[in-house]
Amino acid sequence: MSPPAVVRHGGLVLLLALLPGCATPADGGASAAPAAETPDTPQQLEELVVPAVASGLPRVPDDALSPPAGEKSVEDVAGYAEDAAREREVLHDYGYRFGWERYWGSGSGPLTTVFTHQFRTPEGAAAFTRDVAEHDGDVYGGVLREEPPVLPAGCRLLQLDRGAPAVGVTSPAAFAWCARGVFSVAVTAVGGSVDAVTEEVRAVVVAQLDRLPPS
Repeated sequence: MSPPAVVRHGGLVLLLALLPGCATPADGGASAAPAAETPDTPQQLEELVVPAVASGLPRVPDDALSPPAGEKSVEDVAGYAEDAAREREVLHDYGYRFGWERYWGSGSGPLTTVFTHQFRTPEGAAAFTRDVAEHDGDVYGGVLREEPPVLPAGCRLLQLDRGAPAVGVTSPAAFAWCARGVFSVAVTAVGGSVDAVTEEVRAVVVAQLDRLPPS
């Protein structure tokens, strides 16, 4: 299986060369799990990341991407930026500890991504979530909505009916950023219609937040 084409830029993800035709989300695809204790290691965080997504897309192996998905450190995330040294300083200011990144998709078709970051304080997680959402809103265009009714509290939503061809997103897309305690969760779906990708994002966000320890 060839992985979806992705380019990570500035700690964010740009989704490229995606064809239309998103699978209809199915109930129960992103299963919840009992609340766990706050992780002390990236491997413990991995156990809290959703194992599947509502649309039923196949998981992309972590090492099929370059750089690989999976465990993320400050150095890894800073390496996505043009100025890695400055990015490291910013991440340290947020109190970034570690993260875990996961992809689902096949070939150049629909794609769903989840990135769960853990911080030292809820304030750091909230500031990071806000700033990344605002940055991505500027990159992709469209209207960034705070606390949209389709998502849980503490979330922001960006919907692109026609994608963002100027930055390589050629299909409808939905992006969500949510702060929950010391965690920041980013979910992206790209596919055939804005309604389908928004429902995918909603279902995955709910499932992911349900797996995290209570605030």
